[in-house]
Amino acid sequence: MDKYLKAIKQNVCSICVDSNEKGRCTLNENEVCAVELYLPKIINVIHNNENEELTKIYKNLKETVCIECHTQNEDGHCYLREDANCSLDRYFYLIVETIQKVDAGILT
Repeated sequence: MDKYLKAIKQNVCSICVDSNEKGRCTLNENEVCAVELYLPKIINVIHNNENEELTKIYKNLKETVCIECHTQNEDGHCYLREDANCSLDRYFYLIVETIQKVDAGILT
């Protein structure tokens, strides 16, 4: 898990809109990064769907991870996702790519 988190921090967190100029997270103690919080589940979804198209992985991710998030209501609407404030949604493609590169040994 540590290798994935390290790669995510280098490749995603460093460019996240919630990071400062040094790539450090600026979320306060009352805010949670969905990527870090759900990273084990995100990795699991990606690994279980490794031969699927990205649209299928995205759909499975929403059904597995987003359903547990407190910002998504019973109808599947998420105010963070709708406002482009969900880090998981905003950086989805980069997250998938980063995890796949770790698996391929390209990133450590």
